[in-house]
Amino acid sequence: MKRKTVDIITLGCSKNLVDSEKLMAQFLEAGYDCTHDAPNPKGEIVVINTCGFIADAKEESVNTVLEFAEAKEEGRIEKLFVMGCLSERYLKELEEEIPQVDKFYGKFDWVDLLKDLGKKVEASDIRCLTTPRHYAYVKIAEGCNRFCSYCAIPLITGRFISRPMEEILNEVRELVAQGVKEFQVIAQELTFYGIDIYGTPKIAELIEQMAEIKGVKWIRLHYAYPAEFPMDLLRVMREKPNVCKYLDIALQHISDSILDRMHRHVTKAETYALLDTIRKEVPGIHLRTTLMVGYPGETEADFEKLKDFVRKARFERMGAFAYSEEDGTFAALHHPDDVPAEVKQQRLDELMALQAEISAELNAKKVGKTLKVIIDRIEGDYYVGRSEFDSPEVDPEILIPKASRRLRKGSFYQVLITDSSDYELYGNVVEK
Repeated sequence: MKRKTVDIITLGCSKNLVDSEKLMAQFLEAGYDCTHDAPNPKGEIVVINTCGFIADAKEESVNTVLEFAEAKEEGRIEKLFVMGCLSERYLKELEEEIPQVDKFYGKFDWVDLLKDLGKKVEASDIRCLTTPRHYAYVKIAEGCNRFCSYCAIPLITGRFISRPMEEILNEVRELVAQGVKEFQVIAQELTFYGIDIYGTPKIAELIEQMAEIKGVKWIRLHYAYPAEFPMDLLRVMREKPNVCKYLDIALQHISDSILDRMHRHVTKAETYALLDTIRKEVPGIHLRTTLMVGYPGETEADFEKLKDFVRKARFERMGAFAYSEEDGTFAALHHPDDVPAEVKQQRLDELMALQAEISAELNAKKVGKTLKVIIDRIEGDYYVGRSEFDSPEVDPEILIPKASRRLRKGSFYQVLITDSSDYELYGNVVEK
């Protein structure tokens, strides 16, 4: 009998990706053939894992659902299911507006999907990796207790819930056994990890124990919060050679008035002091941050402070986005969206142009240095790899000419950097 095929489409962040990987494992156990983000999905069943974080992400999710709702009407697919953040937040509205969807699931009840299809599959943490087999994402918690004024995540995911430490460590051991070498540790806010279970922050202990597992070559951390930062984590990053000198810490702004309106619980002075401490305690660390422009009440003076911050901090990695009002947040209820869209875009463009200059200067300083690089894929005439300072999907990559020698995906090489651009490096493998 022909096996039914399922296409799973993941939108949004790597935390959603982990959920999709768990769902794929359940479908495979139930006897389905399963693909993920296929270029032309043709399965009898399509599952869309949606994002509901900001306006652009919600629009992409809705448009994707509508596209496959049309495919179902035309008989090109049999069943359509939707899960994730968007349907967690707007379940009733979506059910009314898009009746072609067989069922909407939220952020957590998607584990019932196979049961609703009449399949007996036990919920578990087993995953079918969609990433290259040498790296994986490890989600250590769900939810967030920070309640920043602009952010809908606590409204979608609820309060912060840590996974037990031994459960996480067992998952890492299982992934190592499958050939995974590099681990991206993720949470909405990983610096809060452990407080709800153990009464005190445990992120440093978790990472230290993870680093001691044989076969773990790289550990990289996403996403830290600046207030009440667990300083003992810096010792672990400094002392453990397989903990990458890399930290993703979303700072959002630097103006005290904007930080206060955002409910960030940190000041300009505290932010500068924290960055100084991190860089002193972990020499050579590369910091990634995210900044926001156009928050309600942001003046030209506030924006000038933000630009000055970027110039002084010289982040190795930086992203930015324009504020969008999110239903139900404190900002939407109390801070009118008074910065015109064209001003937001102008400020965003200006900030990213400034960062491009900084990135080009920092990259140029790597020319002549030798970096440890893992190879992800082949693209055109190049092998594409990353150093410990580069997270998959979001950071610069290192391009190595294919003609230089044969390289293996998932293997590490010493690479001499020979050239640079704003966001890429070029190099050649150093012969042993």
